[in-house]
Amino acid sequence: MIHISRSVVGAAELEAMGRVMCEDGYLGMGREVRAFEEELQEYLGGQDRAVICLNSGTAALHLAVAAVTSPGDEVLVQSLTFVASFQAISAAGAVPVACEVYPETVTLDLEDAARRITPRTRAVMPVHYASNPGDLEAIYEFARRHGLRVIEDAAHAFGCTYKGRKIGSFGDLACFSFDGLKNITSGEGGAVVTSDPRVIQAVQDARLLGVQRDTEKRYQGARSWEFDVQQQGYRYHLSNLFAAIGRVQLRRFEGEFKPRRIELAQKYRAALTGTRDLQLLHGDPGPIVPHIFPVRVVNGKRDGLRQFLLEQGIECGIHYKPNHLLSLYGGGQEALPVTERLYEELLTLPLHAGLGDKEIDYASAAVVEFLSKASGC
Repeated sequence: MIHISRSVVGAAELEAMGRVMCEDGYLGMGREVRAFEEELQEYLGGQDRAVICLNSGTAALHLAVAAVTSPGDEVLVQSLTFVASFQAISAAGAVPVACEVYPETVTLDLEDAARRITPRTRAVMPVHYASNPGDLEAIYEFARRHGLRVIEDAAHAFGCTYKGRKIGSFGDLACFSFDGLKNITSGEGGAVVTSDPRVIQAVQDARLLGVQRDTEKRYQGARSWEFDVQQQGYRYHLSNLFAAIGRVQLRRFEGEFKPRRIELAQKYRAALTGTRDLQLLHGDPGPIVPHIFPVRVVNGKRDGLRQFLLEQGIECGIHYKPNHLLSLYGGGQEALPVTERLYEELLTLPLHAGLGDKEIDYASAAVVEFLSKASGC
């Protein structure tokens, strides 16, 4: 089976974990987490910005939303995203407002979002779908015009750039995921990146059960014994063990993972461009470091292609079921026709840094073979 995605880890990550276990001896949040945050900050290049590591990308989104909204506030977000985006909003007591996407990029449709603004709207969450940040200048102009905070769901977009600047090095709040399948992994993990001092303090405290200003003590291998709590907190901190994995992965990213992901996406695009009944999403590999490689299979051919690929030993998937169709978020009471059409067309092909050229060639050839036959060509 050619897997759609997998972790690419090895001896260096294992050695780092062993170092923490044998030399440091403390597996919770401490010096290793601080080092990972500092190295991420240096990598992103936004020296006025803090990186706050958490135990998942969903936790990062949750605390980011909680820091800039109050219960009952509304957050504009595209429906076609992983349920984590919606769960993070509702977990903070806010209301996710499902919006359409542009079909060419599967990023937030600002015209549709504008129609959904109410007096309770406080933030917009652009999702960098398949690592594409879309038109961030338009997003920030939209937010400025309507007085909204911007929470970038950059779970797919670590290492990507927008007009020469790394995602997370600028803007309001950006949230990354470092789970096992992302551009870099810490096993499980995530981060909030921002320059807002109030948000920084709120997220740092909330990740440690709301204990005020406990972060500095944890960095030093200590903890607070006499403290106050003024806000709801969560056990969302990252562990030293996971941070050790993340530090190794960060060192491997520029020289190994990033160029390989870009190369694989370019090979797919070269092999599949012009294939009948298949449309590639807009976006250039390079500035985009692809986490996944979804394509649109039109004219009712998607499910047949999916079954054919599985029979050929090629794993594929559908990213994602729209959230407005889920029972918790409306169960389809409101129609989003563009999103619903895309849900019937999108198919994600294998892409991860461990894939070989022969595997990409085999997967591409299988796609072309099925669609050529299905189209009678």
